[in-house]
Amino acid sequence: MNELCFIISAGACLLLSACSVYTPATPPSGFIHISDVVPDAILEIRYFSTYNFVGERIDGYEQPTALLTVEAATALKAVSDDVKAQGYRLKIFDAYRPQRAVNHFVAWAKKAEDVRMKPYFYRNLDKSVLFPRGYIAEKSGHSRGSTVDLTLFDIATGKEVDMGATFDWFGKESHSDWCGNPETGKYTGKFPGNTPPTDGEINEVQFKNRMILRKAMIRHGFRPLPEEWWHFTLAKEPYPDTYFTHPVK
Repeated sequence: MNELCFIISAGACLLLSACSVYTPATPPSGFIHISDVVPDAILEIRYFSTYNFVGERIDGYEQPTALLTVEAATALKAVSDDVKAQGYRLKIFDAYRPQRAVNHFVAWAKKAEDVRMKPYFYRNLDKSVLFPRGYIAEKSGHSRGSTVDLTLFDIATGKEVDMGATFDWFGKESHSDWCGNPETGKYTGKFPGNTPPTDGEINEVQFKNRMILRKAMIRHGFRPLPEEWWHFTLAKEPYPDTYFTHPVK
């Protein structure tokens, strides 16, 4: 909510107390820290670190925390309760992403010579195809505040669940229908078109692990992104047309 503050010239009084002015440095009241809603969620905010496909901290990530809209965070709490009953905790890689971070990605994509993280995130692709194929875009649903990138953490083993491909891996291996049918939850060992994978095949356990996460997210109001097993957006997001710029802090 943006309200105009009026200066009362007679008393030279600035009515700041009656206003809630949201600037790029201040998130709207509709945002909340994930940890305030899901206190046992593990945060590994990759874009605050240097371990990401760019290889440096991303603009707009001022602290290793995660923000979501209240609506998305509330739905995520239901997901957390669901998977906890199955023996898992949630591990968050990214949530709200300021537009300035997306701009950082776009600028990096244009630097053909910077391929320092290629072996870890896009080993099988030339960097020049990342933008044309949609792996990087000028707008991201994350900037609307109701999208989250996450995985599962096994409480019994104390380890991250094996999903068969790392977060932010650019390639078919990250698709939800890689080696299985996400609609039926059945493992096939093949890619759509009945084609056996020639590289990056995942096994039945890894595929089923992906499905545990996917099914829990869908049950509680999130929709998946077919190209990324870790990416989910609240179906009824409160700001479907707004791309926010406030930093993550």
